[in-house]
Amino acid sequence: MNKITETKLKKYFSITKKALSKATIHKDYKTEATKLLAMAQRYYDDAKYFYKEKNDLVTAFAALNYAHGWLDAGAHLGYFDVDDDQLFVLKDE
Repeated sequence: MNKITETKLKKYFSITKKALSKATIHKDYKTEATKLLAMAQRYYDDAKYFYKEKNDLVTAFAALNYAHGWLDAGAHLGYFDVDDDQLFVLKDE
């Protein structure tokens, strides 16, 4: 199905919320990781706003994808201490 449904949106909210909670800042990259984590949190919060306040599922879904993209970037660069390859794109070693 090519539609953004509330069920699908809630699933991605859950996944991104879990990833946000697992993204632990690596001690060697505190400055960079803090910035990426803050951006991810802002986009996650924006997604909640668009969903709950504006009932705009498309923009909420887009914001969730940006949020998770920031988390993936941080994980891939090694800025976050994560080992979950189901939630993150990890750095190739």
